[in-house]
Amino acid sequence: MEQRGIAEAEIEYVLNVGWEATDAKSGTSGRVAVFPFRGEWQGTFYEEKEVTVYYKETDGDIVLLTAKARYGESFPKGPRDED
Repeated sequence: MEQRGIAEAEIEYVLNVGWEATDAKSGTSGRVAVFPFRGEWQGTFYEEKEVTVYYKETDGDIVLLTAKARYGESFPKGPRDED
């Protein structure tokens, strides 16, 4: 997470408040949220950060598989419309 610039609090927020990630593989769940960033990441300034968390639920526990961050601006702020 640290290598991708994602804080533990952001992971918790995404899991609790984020919307469903439509690109999660079968048997895996995913959630997405967008955060204001207004900072520099790897030498470039970005307005926002989109964090996606992929996980599995087993026996009522959540097992984190991976988390990814995309830096940019004007990310959708809610569930994406399906084509």
